[in-house]
Amino acid sequence: MESLNENEIAPLSSLDVWEDDVLKRYPEDGTKKAKEEFRNYDSPENDSVREFYRLNHKYQTYDNVLAKKANFLKFDKKEMPWWDAMDYLNTLVDDSDPDTSLDQLQHLLQTAEAIRADGHPDWFVLTGFIHDLGKVLCLFGEPQWNVVGDTFPVGCKFSDKIVFPEFFAANPDNDDERFNTKYGVYTHQCGLDNIHMSWGHDEYLYHITKDYLPEPALYMIRYHSFYSQHRENAYDHLLNAHDKEMFKWVDKFNPYDLYSKSPKPPVVAELKPYYEDLIAKYLPETVKL
Repeated sequence: MESLNENEIAPLSSLDVWEDDVLKRYPEDGTKKAKEEFRNYDSPENDSVREFYRLNHKYQTYDNVLAKKANFLKFDKKEMPWWDAMDYLNTLVDDSDPDTSLDQLQHLLQTAEAIRADGHPDWFVLTGFIHDLGKVLCLFGEPQWNVVGDTFPVGCKFSDKIVFPEFFAANPDNDDERFNTKYGVYTHQCGLDNIHMSWGHDEYLYHITKDYLPEPALYMIRYHSFYSQHRENAYDHLLNAHDKEMFKWVDKFNPYDLYSKSPKPPVVAELKPYYEDLIAKYLPETVKL
């Protein structure tokens, strides 16, 4: 990959800009703020979101994904208690965000508490709490387009249902006969376990947690940004029957991920004992990043 300048590493003012853009694309009744109210400071995010996706779609190649898996799935960057890792994630907080002053930990507690209030199983609550932990990839020097963004399969033709599909014209896989057909390196309904997804925080955290959480939780973590499928059904030809059944859990999780943002901060000190016990129930004492 060519050398990247600062703007190519971080075209967004913060990772939350991408999430707000998703909310605008997929509004839902009951959101706390009208979609046009989010990040309303002369809308500079419009250009930055386009630039983010231009880079994402250019560089998210089959070879990029394999290289990132080879690097990051060794889990040799850091090891720490889970709560410390959540605090570590707070390094990503952006003071320029006009929507909220909450840090990443408080955002995740909001999501988890909304799930908990609706009476879902405790593993579902835990999933809401940790689902964005993979964003620590930014703290290891990864460019934003290799951390967040709508996810999609690599190794086959890019769907026109993915946001800004025109930007895939610059992706070298688009002209590679191994990868630019409907199935590419895959086969009909081969199942998502046999698919390489674009690299980012979803895939990274899935591999961190795959030996510890129930399968529905793993689908929520791994595919919560796969909007071209769970909103557009663009890749039905690759999903098997089990994937389609499990995607019901992704659909249950999605509203909590997108629509639980609120300016009211959770009281971290009051909630910490509950979440530490929940972590201890399902996860090892430390997380290897």
